[in-house]
Amino acid sequence: QVQLVESGGGLVQAGGSLRLSCAPSVNIFSINSMGWYRQAPGKQRDLVAAITTGGSTNYADSVKGRFTISRDNAKNTVYLQMNSLKPEDTAVYYCNVKIATGRIYWGQGTQVTVSS
Repeated sequence: QVQLVESGGGLVQAGGSLRLSCAPSVNIFSINSMGWYRQAPGKQRDLVAAITTGGSTNYADSVKGRFTISRDNAKNTVYLQMNSLKPEDTAVYYCNVKIATGRIYWGQGTQVTVSS
């Protein structure tokens, strides 16, 4: 069974940085895109950033210029570099992988907490 293994969350002060990473526990074929979503308490899960196999990226307006998504296609690993973090970035961050068949895999989530 495929699991997405996330790492890199934690507690950081406002203005600080964190780097999230996510990789599947087994090789996944025909990946279309990999990305990150986040969900704050009482709110819906929203897209943070996504990247296709070809390298096209998509960012939420709230993180543009602060977050950078990248991926290592050989390792099927996706990264999210988060700089200039703000308290409003506090949320559980979920890794997301979409494959050509339309199937979507989700990670279990990693907590990011930004203190003011």
